[in-house]
Amino acid sequence: MPEASTRPIVVVDDVHQSFGEVEVLKGVSFTVAKGGVVCIIGPSGSGKSTLLRCINGLVPIQRGSIRVASFDVHALRTDKEKIALRKEVSMVFQQYNLFPHKTALQNVMMAPIHVLREKPDEVRARAIALLTKVGLAAKQDAYPGELSGGQQQRVAIARSLAMRPEVMLFDEVTAALDPETVKEVLNTIRGLAQEGMTCILVTHEMRFAREIADEVHFTDGGRIVESAPPAELFDHPKVDRTRAFLSQVL
Repeated sequence: MPEASTRPIVVVDDVHQSFGEVEVLKGVSFTVAKGGVVCIIGPSGSGKSTLLRCINGLVPIQRGSIRVASFDVHALRTDKEKIALRKEVSMVFQQYNLFPHKTALQNVMMAPIHVLREKPDEVRARAIALLTKVGLAAKQDAYPGELSGGQQQRVAIARSLAMRPEVMLFDEVTAALDPETVKEVLNTIRGLAQEGMTCILVTHEMRFAREIADEVHFTDGGRIVESAPPAELFDHPKVDRTRAFLSQVL
């Protein structure tokens, strides 16, 4: 994996977020260096997916700050500002959210053409290259209904890459997949990380987190309970709650 630069490209500082009276994030702080790979693990309901949505500007925060590249995400208000942010940070969800009436190629091309107003010919060439990158060159004219779950998820990754982001967020992208197709999606993400893409992953794939991450954050109850490089966190957790969680999932 290429050397991550020392200056953080993502800075999350004392972030608090609530839905009604339910406090989902209770003072979360961490940084990610450019080219770094961070995995966020923890039980359901611990705020992991909400945290990614806050980084991408999909969910506002009540307190604290989030910076991605040159953007103060917490300060963005207009759709125009948020669109500019999402050229820098792209998110891949558990559900693929592909347009069923569009081919794989058309799905990848849509955002650069309609959001970034780029020229269709240039976007098409880039989209074909991205589908090739994720191993789906032969499926560019297939519709989502003709693709497996793993293939649809790889199209979704190509679609996110089409915006040429600096940072990629992955929200439990293998959770809805059958075991046979998980590997092909993880291989795609592994390739991106090895090329130097900054990645933040919420995942329950512990072996993958151990292999790919520079840093792992264990979350529970809206807080980061423990952070460490993967070998340290998985083999020598310091906090009882981390040990209890890992004993259930490893």
